[in-house]
Amino acid sequence: MIAGIRNSGCEKQVWRHNDLVHLEELLEAADPETPKLIAFESVYSMDGDVADITAICDLADKYNAITYCDEVHAVGMYGPRGGGITDRDGVAHRVTIIEGTLGKAFGVMGGYIAADQVIVDVIRSYAPGFIFTTSLSPVLVAGVLASVRHLKQSSVEREGQQAAAAYLKRIMAEAGLPVMNSTTHIVPLMVGDPVKAKRISDILLAEYGVYVQPINFPTVPRGTERLRFTPGPQHSTEMMDELVQALCEIWERMEMRKAA
Repeated sequence: MIAGIRNSGCEKQVWRHNDLVHLEELLEAADPETPKLIAFESVYSMDGDVADITAICDLADKYNAITYCDEVHAVGMYGPRGGGITDRDGVAHRVTIIEGTLGKAFGVMGGYIAADQVIVDVIRSYAPGFIFTTSLSPVLVAGVLASVRHLKQSSVEREGQQAAAAYLKRIMAEAGLPVMNSTTHIVPLMVGDPVKAKRISDILLAEYGVYVQPINFPTVPRGTERLRFTPGPQHSTEMMDELVQALCEIWERMEMRKAA
């Protein structure tokens, strides 16, 4: 999404993270006749928080803007049919363009946008990133269809994931590990040092058989480097207990401070 904004060559202004007061200040200062698009995520993948989509759409209506919502960390995992946060909150009809992925929850690869027919036709006709991309193969499409159809009918996986995330957050906090506040399935563990974050990741994989990615700059600001866990419905409490025990041992080994 960011690459698309940069490649567009259009004027852009960055509003502070989830700060709707700042967003309105920027919209109010803009020429009313200037076309405006508000781009945002539903679930923010680094902090695990959620956008107030209803309020953003209210501002879009007030200032004659269209909206572009990135739901790649939410589709399949939220809403009664897995349509994402816009589905869960009943606001999908108010968003101009919804971007989703066929990876992550759906377990395949590729992506999509959902919008009205005119917008879809414009992108089909003018977007080089789409025009010059190879189409998904039939076998991938078959896999995606199976996943989407299943997750539209079943909430077992969604409920299991939320339960696993809640359990992991709780036991991390109880162990004194610096788990960040998160209202979603994403469980960020603050490290605050790029070298240590990479070292912890390496030890977890080499000694404990656990793979977790270190998140460093430029994905997050310097000084906020972290490990990001996303437990799934198939992760048992025993697995998560072992993970926390491993993290506590590594924290002690590296003489790192635990949370108060």
